[in-house]
Amino acid sequence: MAVIVALGAFLMTLAGGWTAQRVTDRRHLVLGLAGGLMLGVVGLDLLPESLEAAGRPVFGVPLALLLFVGGFLVAHVVERLLAVRQAAHGAPGGRNGGNGADGGDGVVGRAPQVGMTAAAAMVGHSLADGVALGAAFQVGGGMGTAVALAVVTHDFADGFNTYTLARLYGNARKRALLMLFADAAAPVVGAASTVLFTLPEEPLGAYLSFFAGGLLYLAAAEILPEAHHRHPALSTLMCTVGGVAGIWLVVGLAG
Repeated sequence: MAVIVALGAFLMTLAGGWTAQRVTDRRHLVLGLAGGLMLGVVGLDLLPESLEAAGRPVFGVPLALLLFVGGFLVAHVVERLLAVRQAAHGAPGGRNGGNGADGGDGVVGRAPQVGMTAAAAMVGHSLADGVALGAAFQVGGGMGTAVALAVVTHDFADGFNTYTLARLYGNARKRALLMLFADAAAPVVGAASTVLFTLPEEPLGAYLSFFAGGLLYLAAAEILPEAHHRHPALSTLMCTVGGVAGIWLVVGLAG
């Protein structure tokens, strides 16, 4: 049953990615929505889950929060180091350097590796979703149904964000689609793996904390500023708020 539900998540992920690539003429709205979805996933889904799973304190601070801040800082350091390296090799920098690679979907001066790393982290998150789905069905039908609702509905946002992150940093459409398909397949692989083993709760919570910090950095420092840079419109802001509200609705229904 978990694998069957994961196949539904597979289709929802592809639908999210398809939506992201079909609305390129409203790119500011896409980025505004992606930022809101990512903010909602971090604050309303990943962080509460990780605090519950990996919440033991280290020197007075929950381990989950330390890893969350660490993930934010690592994402910032990696993005800056890659940008410096790219500038040293003669690439123009800044947000206003002209059209990005591959038809203007990316931004010149941003390292494509950052986008691929962020997309790969989304794949890892989806893999963890699949493992959680399989484990929930091992516990019982009621728990499995609740987790299934959460996984299937928010995998639309995962697919949307995976494709958007890859393209935002100037990666070719083919590479973005490859990451999208990997993200779609990840829940199926994760759910199937629970036939052989179950991932311990604390390491899973630690991973989710670290991933949430990196995701928050990308949303707050990269995606949302880019969304409002050329189109500081109310519609962009409403897309961001709508993204957060949509994740809140998903979390509420799953609970």
